[in-house]
Amino acid sequence: MENFKIKVKKIAPDAVIPKFALVGDAGMDVHSIEDIVLHPGERVSCRTGIAMELPVGYVALVWDKSSLSHKAGVKILGGVFDSNYRGEYFIGLANLSKETFNINKGQKIAQVIFHKIETPTIEEVDELGESERGDKAFGSTGIF
Repeated sequence: MENFKIKVKKIAPDAVIPKFALVGDAGMDVHSIEDIVLHPGERVSCRTGIAMELPVGYVALVWDKSSLSHKAGVKILGGVFDSNYRGEYFIGLANLSKETFNINKGQKIAQVIFHKIETPTIEEVDELGESERGDKAFGSTGIF
């Protein structure tokens, strides 16, 4: 099993260095460095106060904390951090619930998962190979 190192820099003195809460966790918890009132339907970019350096060939993917998304309706708005990015990690959050949600300084707001990536060679073609599905889109294998 390959092991690699992620370098983390505090940009803000009160930032929390991400860590894995339990052995076997896929994602490291990421924390807010600010208090935010997130109203229903509102979106924010939440500061983390950290920057990271990933090895070339890896990406950091930001995902929901299950408790926030399932219990509070607070969802992550994307989050792909490339290995060449050295700036602060901002976490896009949206409140999909009908209630105001308070984010407190130091609170876990997301999790980051590191993934090895491949960089393919792109070939433009006039035709694509056949497949059983073809160009059938949404619902092509039945509804739900």
